[in-house]
Parts: sequence; structure tokens; C-alpha cells
Amino acid sequence: MQVYGIDLSMEKFDVNFIDAKGEERNKEVKNKVVSISKFLSSVPEGGILCAEHTGAYGDLLVHLSKQVNILIALVPGYTIKHSLGLLKGKSDPLDSKRIREYGERFTDKLIFSEYDEESMVELKQLYTLRSQLVKARKTLLTSDKGRYHLPMQSLSVHKHLHSVLSDMNAEIAGVEEEIEALIKANQDLNENYELVKSIKGVGPVIATDLLIKTGNFKKIDTARKAASYAGVCPFPNTSGKMVGRSKTSQFADKKLKSLLYMGAKAAVKHNKEYGLYYQKKKLEGKPHYLIMNNVSNKMLRTIYSVVKNKTPYSQDYICLDPRKRNINSSSKKVA
Repeated sequence: MQVYGIDLSMEKFDVNFIDAKGEERNKEVKNKVVSISKFLSSVPEGGILCAEHTGAYGDLLVHLSKQVNILIALVPGYTIKHSLGLLKGKSDPLDSKRIREYGERFTDKLIFSEYDEESMVELKQLYTLRSQLVKARKTLLTSDKGRYHLPMQSLSVHKHLHSVLSDMNAEIAGVEEEIEALIKANQDLNENYELVKSIKGVGPVIATDLLIKTGNFKKIDTARKAASYAGVCPFPNTSGKMVGRSKTSQFADKKLKSLLYMGAKAAVKHNKEYGLYYQKKKLEGKPHYLIMNNVSNKMLRTIYSVVKNKTPYSQDYICLDPRKRNINSSSKKVA
């Protein structure tokens, strides 16, 4: 299996590979459709591409690779750097060589990427635009609050700011309507979207974020993986005789974690089950943020449960003892 190491950048990418004669080769390819297509046509059958994950710079390469059935794996730079030992020096050709060496050494651990379908790409872009507009609106509102404390205020600034905020509110509402319409037009997305929203504390924003981050619950297919990805899953912290407190990982999606925290607050307030859980842990002396982290984890397990079972959330649902269910099923088989 021939591995091509690729160091991506905005305008071009460097490729490192071993040719048929066993000699190391370097190649520079422009990050454009024609150049990438020509490069992919030179990749032999069975060859795989291993590239550093650099965001949108690799999207075109992933998309075109899928069209010609060439496997490509996107690996985080942190993983590559800390898997090859002590490294000295840095350049694009050298980085592509290290990426190739990583791909050859850890071929069994490579996870091959596929470009999202059109509806998911559109959903991601609309959701990103909404996030940018909301952030800009928050910045304007924050600066306006500080302006009220000034001894003299500008009526002109107030007029223009009011006009801008009014337009931004209209644009945000319009983008949200398009997101809703896009999800409803896709049966798979809409089914999971409605199931997730049936849980108290989970609104349209959290549901949309989960659809995008989990690949409609297919790329991240278990609640355990989702909890680790969102940073609400504690990991052990022990070494020899030292036993430390379990900690959540800093390598997490902080935006999703923040959204889950807001959802957990709403769930504790409006959902009796979560409210009782919070009060129980509070009486045990657990700190607030630890409890809310547990509630977020519990919420993710509930989300994946309703998606897996294709059943909307019900607060009155009673989970049967699995041992009794096994007894009942075995008795029916005997009968």
C-alpha cells in the first residue's frame, strides 16, 4: 500500500511519497481543481492519501478524492507531532514527509474521510453564518451598554446602532428560517431533529449543532463518543500510588459544551427528572459545575437513546430492569 503524505495550505500542498523504484519523491500541487485532478490521476490503484487536518483547505481534495474512489485520511497536526518522537526543523516538504511516515506507521489507525452531502454542507454554512451574526450582535449590544454610562451620548450613534441591530435581528431570523426549511426538506435530518427537540432543555440551536457535529449521529454514533467530543466526560487521573481527581479533557468542542450547559440549566428547571437529580447531587455536597457537567452527560445519553429507538422523549417513560426483560422474552419463546 503506497502512502502519500500531504501538507495542506491555502494555495498549494506538498506531497511526499515513495516511488516504484523505492526512492523518496516530493511534489508541489496547486490547490485547484485542475491541478488536484491531474495529481489524483497519477496515484496508483490501492494508494492512500494521508493529510494534516487544516480546516477548509482540504475540502476540495477530499471531495475530488471521493469522485475517483481514492481513500484519504485527515489527521490532526497534534496527533502527528506527538507520535513521531523528538522532531527538529520545520518546512512544508519536511512536514509532508512526517505525515507520510505517520500514515505508514499507523495505517491501521487511519480514519478515512468523506465529503458531506450537499444538504449537510449547506446546513453547516448557514449555521456558521448565524453564529457569526449572533456574535457580532452581542458585541454591539455589549458596547452599547457601556455607552450608557457616558456623561454625554450621541443621538446619531444611537440612531445608526438601532438601525443596524434591527437589520441584524431580521437577518438572523431569516437565516434561522432557512435552516429550519433545509432540515425539514431532508427526511433523515428532520426525523432526528424532531426527536432531539422532544427532550426538554434541547432547542433548535442545540439540535442543529448536534446534527452538524455528529454527522446526523453517524460519524459520532454513541453517547460516550459525543460526551468525550463535547468535553463532558471525565477521564481518570492516576499514576502509580498517586490518585488524582478525574478531569475532563481540554481537547473538546467548547461551543458544544457551552450549548449543552445552557440546555442542562433549562432541563434542571423544567424537567422533573433532571431537577430531582440536581437536588440529590446538591444534597450530597457536589459542586454546581460538576453536577451540571453530569446533567449534560445524562442529556447526551437521552438524546442518543431517542435517536436510536426512533421514539420521542417521554417524561413518564419507565425503564424496565433488563434482567426482567430477558426473563419475559425467554418465557415467551418457551410458550
